Amino acid sequence: MPEDKYGLIDTHCHLEMISPEKARHEAIAHAFGSGLEAMITVASDPPSNHKALSIAEASENIYCSVGVHPHEARLLSDDVKEEITGYTRRGKVVAVGETGLDYHYDHSPRDIQRDAFRWHLRLAVEAGLPVIIHSRDADGDTMDILREAPPGLAVLHCFSGSRDLLDMARKMGMYISVAGPVTFKKALGLRDAVKDIPDELLLVETDSPYLAPVPRRGKPNEPAYLEHTAREVAALRGVSFEDIVRITTVNARRLFRIGRMPGGGNIAYRIRDSLYLNITNRCSNRCSFCVRYRSDFVKGHNLSLTHEPSADDVKAAIGDPAAYEEIVFCGYGEPTMRLGLVKEVAAWAKEKGGRVRLNTNGQGSLINGHDIVPELRGLIDEVSVSLDAQDAETYDKLCSPEFPGAFDAVLEFIRSSAGVIPNVKATVVDMEGVDVDACRRLTESLGAELRVRHYDVVG
Repeated sequence: MPEDKYGLIDTHCHLEMISPEKARHEAIAHAFGSGLEAMITVASDPPSNHKALSIAEASENIYCSVGVHPHEARLLSDDVKEEITGYTRRGKVVAVGETGLDYHYDHSPRDIQRDAFRWHLRLAVEAGLPVIIHSRDADGDTMDILREAPPGLAVLHCFSGSRDLLDMARKMGMYISVAGPVTFKKALGLRDAVKDIPDELLLVETDSPYLAPVPRRGKPNEPAYLEHTAREVAALRGVSFEDIVRITTVNARRLFRIGRMPGGGNIAYRIRDSLYLNITNRCSNRCSFCVRYRSDFVKGHNLSLTHEPSADDVKAAIGDPAAYEEIVFCGYGEPTMRLGLVKEVAAWAKEKGGRVRLNTNGQGSLINGHDIVPELRGLIDEVSVSLDAQDAETYDKLCSPEFPGAFDAVLEFIRSSAGVIPNVKATVVDMEGVDVDACRRLTESLGAELRVRHYDVVG
C-alpha cells in the first residue's frame, strides 16, 4: 500500500483581508506552490462571511468558517444571525467563528461579546460544525462560558500559552492551534506549553496577514510561511518536521472533515529516525492511560490493524533496517503475543545491520507459558518495559491485567533481562497514584534504568 501524502494545512488565515485581488491570488499560488495541502480562511464580520465563502467556493482546497469576531460582536443582529446560519449549510463552510472574547481592546462591550460567544457555540452544535475560539485577556470568562455550554468540537486558535486554557482543552478534547508567536524567543510561556499539547489535539496556523513568524516577523504574513511555525513546533517537541506535518494534517482533516483520512493497518511507521513495528493490536493489559482507548492514531499514524501481518509483510514494510536509527517492536498491542514473529524479524534485521528495540509490558513469559528472556539474547539490543506502578495493588488498578500475578512477572522480566539484553529500561507514566521515586528505587534494585513518560505524550 502506498504511503499517505501530507502537506501542511493552514487552519486559520484571513485570505479575505488580502487586497488587492491580484495580491490575494499571488498569496494563494505561493501557498500551494510551497507545498500546503489546504487552507481555511476565517471570517470575522458580516461582509467577510460572504467574501470568505466566495474565495473558498472558487478553489478546491480552500475552505472557510463563518461568524463574527468578538471585536465586531455588536454587529450580530438577528439578520446577521440568520445569514450566518444559512451559510453553515454550504459545503465549503467547515467551521463556525471565529468567536470568543477579547478584553484587550474591548471594541465591543463585554456583555455583548459574551452573548455573541454563547450564540456561536449553540449554532456550532446545531450545525454539527467545530467552533473556532479567540480568547485574549479573557481566559476566566472564556472558560466559564465553555463550561456552561460545552461545544461539540472546538479549536483554541492562536494559542497564547495559557496553562489554564491548555488544561481545560485537554479535559474537554478541544484542539489547540499554534501560530507564529511560538517562533518568538521571548514567548517563553507559549514555547514551554506547546511541548505539552497532546499530539491528537495539535494544529498549526498562520493567522495571516497577522503575526508573521521569524524570520518574516514584522512583515505581512501569508499562508506560505506556515512552514516556519511548524518547524519550530517540531524542534520544541523533539520530533521531526515530517512528524509535525503528518500529525497536524491528520488532525485538521479529522476536525474539519476535509481531505482523506489515512487508512488503517500501518505495519511500519516512522517517528523521528526510528521505525516502529505494529504487529498486533492484542494486549494482555487494559491500561487506563493507554492511547488506544482515545484514538487510533499515534503521531498521525493510524495503527488500527485490519489483520495481523506475517513476518514477510513486516520485512517488506521495513525495507532496509540499517536505514533507521533503530527498529522498534511497539504498535498498539503487546509484541510478545507474537513471539515467533518478533524473533524471526529481529534476527533478519540484525543480519541486515539494524539495531532492534522491544517495547513490552513485560508479561511475555506469562503470555507464552515459559521464560522467554533467554530467547531474546543476541536479537534485542534494548528492551523498554512498562513498569507502570510501584506495587501490585496500584498496577492492577491502573493496568487491569489479564493474568494474575502480572506485576511480579513484570519485575522478574526486568531482572532477568538485565543479565541478557545490553540496555534495559523500565517506564512509568507520571500520573495520579504513581510514586515515581518509589518506582525509580525499585527499577534500580532490578538492575535497570527508569524513564518517566508524560501522560498524553506517546511515541
